[in-house]
Amino acid sequence: MTGLSRTATLARDLVRFPSVNWGAGRSDGEAEAAGYVEAVLRGMGLETHSFEPEPGRVSVVARVEGRNRGPGLVLHGHTDVVPADAASWSVDPFAGEIRDGLLWGRGAVDMKDMDAMILASLEDVLGSGRQPNRDLVIAFFADEEAGGVLGAHWVVDHHPELFAGATEAISEVGGYSIDLEGRRAYLLQTGEKALVWARLTARGPAAHGSRLIRDNAVTKLAEAVARIGRKDWPIRLTETTRSLVDELGRQLGLDPKQVGEDAVVLASGSAAGFILATLRTTTNPTVLEAGYKHNVIPDTASALVDIRTLPGEEDAVLAELRELVGPEIEIETLHTDIGLENPFEGPLVEKVIALLGEHDPGAPVLPYLMSGGTDNKSLAQLGIRGYGFAPLQLPADLDFPAMFHGVDERVPLASLDFGTRVLTDLLLTY
Repeated sequence: MTGLSRTATLARDLVRFPSVNWGAGRSDGEAEAAGYVEAVLRGMGLETHSFEPEPGRVSVVARVEGRNRGPGLVLHGHTDVVPADAASWSVDPFAGEIRDGLLWGRGAVDMKDMDAMILASLEDVLGSGRQPNRDLVIAFFADEEAGGVLGAHWVVDHHPELFAGATEAISEVGGYSIDLEGRRAYLLQTGEKALVWARLTARGPAAHGSRLIRDNAVTKLAEAVARIGRKDWPIRLTETTRSLVDELGRQLGLDPKQVGEDAVVLASGSAAGFILATLRTTTNPTVLEAGYKHNVIPDTASALVDIRTLPGEEDAVLAELRELVGPEIEIETLHTDIGLENPFEGPLVEKVIALLGEHDPGAPVLPYLMSGGTDNKSLAQLGIRGYGFAPLQLPADLDFPAMFHGVDERVPLASLDFGTRVLTDLLLTY
């Protein structure tokens, strides 16, 4: 198809790499996607560094010298995506199809759109003979969808010198527009919930499926999973979520104290898909494993649970879960990562607000705490403050939160071009 912008072409090409992260150390296509972005960076005359801690798990880092050699800014993305069941999609999830003015495919919003915007903005700046205002570290990481152990965490742990001088970072899941009763606003991601991935295990005697076994491992596990999945965690507002709820209430003419915080968030429309889970801890069972034959009662049964707590509450939540499931259920922590909460103030935040005001006059910018996580968690180990700023001006009828890990993931081409213009201005003026 002709007539695509450079950003749309880059995003389409990236979607066509089936760089699927299956978890548990398994991945396909990350090396090929990393090779593509590395070639684009080298085409700009940049020196690149690539890292492959395990076969096929490739991350790429480059540095760009700025005009004013002050504190550096990291722009980073990830090249891996979650799996996609093609039978559930209306398009081939890895064909990079353009339809109805949108790019369809796995990774179109998580996060090959931002990868493409970073590359296109750099080409805009460097291709015209200009320099960014400050030093930039450009990074495309592997393994983000499995916690970044073989991607951002590995690079930060083994090559922290690549990020020397950088104090701030921007990446995915922020800077996008939401619709508030016909008026646009933008959410800037200033923090992230903490991450705990845990395994529950129940044990009991193995036996013939026809016997009366009251100590059935599957039954015990099922009861524990139901208790965890149905746990109604209370609302606990942080500084960020309090500011967001108050501002949403002001924009929508609702008093959180009268109608409740949940009601205010639900009134924000599809944006509630992201925001609602930021007001409390969530504990979602995601995988069940037990048994091998219909007429055999297994001696073990296990479940994986995705736990997202507010920053600093990980230990307290795990202790409450142990009380909830009881002593017969083992809880094993498989992976943890920190929560983040950065201030909604300072030069970067002020610049982001100003630029969005220039490109979409009158639209307010609100802080929010992300319910998931990004590779900003890894960079925080180096004292780098990470924000989510992948600017997208979106149509009001697009359920953007549903695109993340969802079926028929897609992003408007006009939104990609909007984001590229904003990022280019950020690189030149911040």
